[in-house]
Amino acid sequence: MEIRPIRYDHPDAVALEEQVQQEYIRRYGDVDLTQLDPKMFAPPHGIYLLAYEDGRPLATGGWRLQEDLAEGYTAGDAEIKRMFVVPEARGRGLARRILADLEADARAAGRIRMVLETGTEQPEALALYASSGYRLVKKFGYYRNHEQSRCMAKEL
Repeated sequence: MEIRPIRYDHPDAVALEEQVQQEYIRRYGDVDLTQLDPKMFAPPHGIYLLAYEDGRPLATGGWRLQEDLAEGYTAGDAEIKRMFVVPEARGRGLARRILADLEADARAAGRIRMVLETGTEQPEALALYASSGYRLVKKFGYYRNHEQSRCMAKEL
């Protein structure tokens, strides 16, 4: 297993992005409408990681600088985006490994808090984050007014 940084618009990242959007449709009935740009994940303002095994991409996750006070963020925030593990690789600890790498990278970049938005239809994500020290916080971001949205944070 190898976890490495990659551009958000790399073909492997794009392929997994299509899978994660299908997962959102299955769970919520629509794609994630949050606007993302590959530049958001460019160091030192973020990073995008892919986990590979035998040359096959199995999992993704990224963080981006996020300090838009109007959207409910706080100065020093790093926001997790696109945490995803392909179904056949779930249960192997890949998400937890990527999460730890994202936290370490954000901390090294001077970020003081990691934040994320997930939803009620992703109980495994809620459990992963809770077991990793994340706590529910006041909602922020694009989906802050949606009933199914859950926002979490962890001090770095």
